[in-house]
Amino acid sequence: MIKILALSGSSRRGSLNQKLLDQAALGARAAGAEVTSIRLSDFELPIYDGDSEAEHGLPKGAQTLNGLLAVHQGLLIATPEHNGGYTALLKNALDWMSRPNGFPSGKFAALVSASPGLLGGVKSQLSLKIVLSKLGVHVIPESFALGSAHQFLDAEGGLTDADVEKAVRGVGAALAEMVTRIGTRDRGSLAA
Repeated sequence: MIKILALSGSSRRGSLNQKLLDQAALGARAAGAEVTSIRLSDFELPIYDGDSEAEHGLPKGAQTLNGLLAVHQGLLIATPEHNGGYTALLKNALDWMSRPNGFPSGKFAALVSASPGLLGGVKSQLSLKIVLSKLGVHVIPESFALGSAHQFLDAEGGLTDADVEKAVRGVGAALAEMVTRIGTRDRGSLAA
């Protein structure tokens, strides 16, 4: 079974990005993926410091996060926008996930973002794509940025617009389908 790790760059309770991520995860599940949703704030991840890593090794939170990354083929990421970029929480997690031997190869990712602003966090997606590409992650073209998100998400995290719901869930489904397609192709070439 295809396994997708869903994570948000927001640590806020009631986060619009977490609510949007949960909707995208429903799309991945509907497409047949097993989705593990995590909150980065649940992992003890000090600000990355190469000297500290050399002296103390990987912190327990990074070890746990890296273990999760190793067993998931896809990443479904919600990326809030802070000052035109993605959050320090997400950057720090990615730094630790790339340690000590680099990011695992063959990973795929899909991005969603939500913002009360009109652009919906699209700038954070652009900057995150650059970093993920540098780490060797294949970011699929399907993504979604929800502007004026507070008008489309209710208190329970449901979407109030059927077209938005379809689009967001479609991102999760597209990731699951891509990982399935690549996995099937790779298994076929191994059998040949």
